[in-house]
Amino acid sequence: SCSRAKDVTMPAKLPVNFFSTRSPVIDLFRGQLDYADHLRQDSEIVLYFFYAPWCGQSIAAREEIEHVASRLSDQVLFVAVNCWWNQGKCRKQKHFFYFPVIHLYHRSFGPIEYKGPMSAVYIEKFVRRVMTPLLYISSRSKLLDFLSNYEPGVLGYFEFNASPQPPGYLTFFTSALHSLKKDYLGTIHFGVITDKRVAEEISLVHSGSVYLHRHVNTSLIYPNDIMNYTAENICKWALENREMLIRWLRPHGGKSLLLNNELKKGPALLIFIPYNPLAEIHPLLDEITKVALEYHNCNKSQAAEPDFQHLGDTDSPAFDSSVTDAHTKLLETFSITKYPCCNTVVLPQWHSISRTHNVCELCVNQTLGVKPNKVHVPHCNFLEIEAALDSFYLQEHTFFQVISNTIECSNFLSFYSPFSYYTACCRTVNRHFLSFISSEKTIFQTPRVAFSSHGKKDNAQCSIPHIEDRNCFIPDLHISGTNITGLSCRTNKTLNFYLLDSNLFWIYAERLGASRSTHLKEFAAIVDLKEEVHYVLDQNQSLVGSTLENFIKNFSILYSPLKRHLVDDPSVHSHEQRVITEVTTNTFHDTVFLSEKNVLLLYYAQWCGFCASLNHIFIQLARLLPPDNFTVARIDITRNDLPWEFMTDRLPTILFFPHQRKEQSVKFPEDFSVNLPNLLKFILYHSSLSSSEPCTKECLHKETVLQQGHISHLEREIQKLRSEISALHQAHDQLEAQLSEARQEEHRLQQQKNTLEKQHKTLQLHSEQLQATYDQKNQELLEMAEKLQELADASENLLKENTLLRILVASKEGKLQSKDEIKESLQSEQMLSEDNDISVSTATATLGEKRIDNTDTIETEHSSGNRTE
Repeated sequence: SCSRAKDVTMPAKLPVNFFSTRSPVIDLFRGQLDYADHLRQDSEIVLYFFYAPWCGQSIAAREEIEHVASRLSDQVLFVAVNCWWNQGKCRKQKHFFYFPVIHLYHRSFGPIEYKGPMSAVYIEKFVRRVMTPLLYISSRSKLLDFLSNYEPGVLGYFEFNASPQPPGYLTFFTSALHSLKKDYLGTIHFGVITDKRVAEEISLVHSGSVYLHRHVNTSLIYPNDIMNYTAENICKWALENREMLIRWLRPHGGKSLLLNNELKKGPALLIFIPYNPLAEIHPLLDEITKVALEYHNCNKSQAAEPDFQHLGDTDSPAFDSSVTDAHTKLLETFSITKYPCCNTVVLPQWHSISRTHNVCELCVNQTLGVKPNKVHVPHCNFLEIEAALDSFYLQEHTFFQVISNTIECSNFLSFYSPFSYYTACCRTVNRHFLSFISSEKTIFQTPRVAFSSHGKKDNAQCSIPHIEDRNCFIPDLHISGTNITGLSCRTNKTLNFYLLDSNLFWIYAERLGASRSTHLKEFAAIVDLKEEVHYVLDQNQSLVGSTLENFIKNFSILYSPLKRHLVDDPSVHSHEQRVITEVTTNTFHDTVFLSEKNVLLLYYAQWCGFCASLNHIFIQLARLLPPDNFTVARIDITRNDLPWEFMTDRLPTILFFPHQRKEQSVKFPEDFSVNLPNLLKFILYHSSLSSSEPCTKECLHKETVLQQGHISHLEREIQKLRSEISALHQAHDQLEAQLSEARQEEHRLQQQKNTLEKQHKTLQLHSEQLQATYDQKNQELLEMAEKLQELADASENLLKENTLLRILVASKEGKLQSKDEIKESLQSEQMLSEDNDISVSTATATLGEKRIDNTDTIETEHSSGNRTE
């Protein structure tokens, strides 16, 4: 019998060096993870590069790692570990889902995984951040540079008068490493201040205080009384409260929802710039940062400016007096734009037939308390303006007037702070004034300002006011102005700013509409996922701050002048004469709207099988219709981006555009089958509706010529159809002949089938007879085998008895031989003995013979008994 062959497996080849032997990277190509941990004990900063020798990304990143190691090998230990060798400890202990993987260790802290681009400059930048997670702020100028950065900044103040470190310093140092571990982009910068005078510039007095700087919103100080002072808590607090005006997007190249999740948040401004992380200055990035800060600076706060000219000067609030002398101060400096934080509300008309409104400007004022510096906090935040609005709702009856030509103001204290009060100034305007109020310079340009007392009461019924858009009442903040300060708070189309490195992700810019032939890789586009549109900044314009500001303002206004960018089908470039016109994004308006013909347009897709089945119908329709008056066209919606008003969610879709009423397109009914007669009726019916005006003689002549052309065209088509009918008749006759031959062949095959069935039955009977014979012979063989088995058992018993007989014979022969020897010995004794012993000897011999005879008799009987048994 043949045995099954065993599976043969070839053992894996022994690993070889992945890095060159002259490389500064230590290559543990056998996966010696224990030796790597031993090396880490002697170094402060260690970079682990886990790779697989077959991985293309690992091979591509090898050169980048060597480049970084050549620059930092004197400060950082670079170790490469083969984590694919099945006999190595790295493969047994680590379970990575992708390669390569980079881990960094700072002394005993780690691992800090790097997930950024596998580029030498980005890796080196991240390694340097791990090497020095804290920046030392030793002077006011360095503090200015630190706070001017667009990225969030966390500062800690520590007095180094204790040994070895002041309390809390190591915790703050570890929190900086934690931020790098949680956010590989390193968007939060950590700095440490040791000079008390520098720390006072940001209101840090006590050693161990931590300060989070924010440009637009209020800067924060770590609440030690609420949260424990731990590295994890400091990092979590900074990440949750950081201000992200601009965010870097770095797609890793695989499947992810990074872009989708960000674009779903709202309209996005994507800016592609060539970026070098190791460069000391970035002029273009600074311009973009300034635009973003202005765009989000809703309060016009000096703290939102990226340049701090006088760091040490104090910034007084707009109102620095108590409540008692606030009346005089307001008379001198009353202006809407000078208030630190204002909001406009409108009271409804006092009567249903009235055309008057009360317009009120609500502002937040700080009277007492600590005066923050320019680098400290803005003057107000969202909670303050919310409290002011609540207070205004309660004081609404104070300002309700039928008609008033003066501005009436009132002050009321804050709910939360005894040092703050709110100011509300109102005047009465006509209803129609609200429509053009934005064109005025200011609505409060009147010399008469009167204050109402808190005790004033009015019995008129009051209704809840509603908040209006600020740009309707404040011309300085109008969108069409010269700047975009605070535009994010004055429009419903707020933009999110995103930056991408064009050196790495230029393919995304090309998909958005960037030119491939450009040498300067700078590009900007606005993508609105909700409206399914995107706009592209003209690449002929340089990407500077003023260009971006105009681009943002044009997008933000109600009727945007920006032209929607449409993606064209790059595969359609031929201009050959075709029966059906292929329409693209660039030719859509020219072919459909600007054409003087009736246009029948088919929407289709490459994956739509039913759309492909209609091609022959549209080809026949295009041949029937006169080309001078009708155009049959189609467009692939999967390769072309169409205006939203002409999009469809059903395929195929057929639209008809009459030549005199292109804006009144008609859709082919979905409940009608798409065939040639229905399409002709549909086209002729809707094209006839376009000629509703009375026709002149010239029109009648043209119509006659057109009808004659139609008749001649139809006659030619009828002749073609007749020739096709005759050809079909001939084909029918040939088909009939072929069918008769097929029927005869079928009859012959049926006879052969019957014959084969009879033979099959005969063979089946023969098979049954053979099976019966086989069963009989098999039974006989079984019986014969049983008999043979019985004979074999009998022969075996005989052999055993034969053996026993031989043993008995041999023993008998031995006994006879011993008997003869005894007789000889007795005879010799008789000859030597004396005569008087003859009788005794004779008696003894006789007695011995009897004993022998008895013994032989017993043995013989015993043998016979055994044989019988």
